[in-house]
Amino acid sequence: MSSETQGTPEAGAEGGRGAQLKHTGLRPGWTTGACATAATTAAYTALLSGEFPDPVTITLPKGQTPSFALAAEELTGAYAMTGIVKDAGDDPDVTHGALVRATVRRLPAGSGVVFRAGPGVGTVTRPGLPLPVGEPAVNPVPRRMMREHVARVAELHGGTGDVEITLSVDHGEEIARSTWNPRLGILGGLSILGTTGIVVPYSCSAWIDSIRRGVDVARAAGRTHVAGCTGSTSENTVVAEYGLPLDALLDMGDFAGAVLKYVRRHPVDRLTICGGFAKLSKLAVGHLDLHSARSQVDKGFLAELARRGGADETLAAGVAAANTGLAALQLCEAAGVPLGDLVATAARDEALTVLRGAPVAVDVICIDRAGRVVGRSEVR
Repeated sequence: MSSETQGTPEAGAEGGRGAQLKHTGLRPGWTTGACATAATTAAYTALLSGEFPDPVTITLPKGQTPSFALAAEELTGAYAMTGIVKDAGDDPDVTHGALVRATVRRLPAGSGVVFRAGPGVGTVTRPGLPLPVGEPAVNPVPRRMMREHVARVAELHGGTGDVEITLSVDHGEEIARSTWNPRLGILGGLSILGTTGIVVPYSCSAWIDSIRRGVDVARAAGRTHVAGCTGSTSENTVVAEYGLPLDALLDMGDFAGAVLKYVRRHPVDRLTICGGFAKLSKLAVGHLDLHSARSQVDKGFLAELARRGGADETLAAGVAAANTGLAALQLCEAAGVPLGDLVATAARDEALTVLRGAPVAVDVICIDRAGRVVGRSEVR
């Protein structure tokens, strides 16, 4: 049984991810975070009211309101459980078809919302991720979504909002072997992910074509400053930094090379590249495809940059041995070494190399998962 969709993202002329869907013609899907939020909402509603809403409707961070059919449900005096089958749309996602379950139990007043990892959901065992060691691998945005929906259900049905949410994914531990989780120290299963709630599918050729169309639209509108963004968080960052309109935002995804090569042939006065620190560290070392399946963070390169920034050999060795790019960044931040700025500058210089003297000024902004600016280059 698959999710029913209402409020599917519209693909108008607004640019960004909506335009991406329009140009690819592919069907979007829903993240594990959206499915977990829907399952939690249905389970808590049943726990308070005695009835499961089916379908259950949630509100995503950008206002879309998808509805999900329930594939499993159980209600006792102690807890309520619902399960939702993840529909990844046309994206080749290894979690497509997985059953995401949420089991909700009441807690004493004042306890807040507590997350637990059930079967098939991983636990963080190494530093360098946006969650402390020992926590369930439920990322910050899905946690926020679930807390917000719990609060709404509590207000509607007279609950306190103090609950334990145990998330599980059927066969999740097996599925996780096809992901990067084991290498990152996330053990026991999958992560509950997503920043928008929406899985944007792509074929490489369709995505690159949409980047080209985005540049064409921006130039036709007279935009002299455009931004290549790796995702919605980086889009929000450049809008906040520069006030850019939506038709100046290029949904670059992992295809940094596609942006640079097309702008080389069709110049604009200024190009800002904005994305996660780890992704842009790949650009800094010369990778033009930033997808995790095709390029990896080079911790040795980061260690060398750290040395240039004043790191001693002990710190450089720690950077080289770090679990993730974020862990390397955190080590350097604690020591006052500006690794974020060094990565941004190296990425800018690599971008200028690809531009081959085209009349385009470039700057790079690196952010963390929360959208905090952790590095930037000068415009050159």
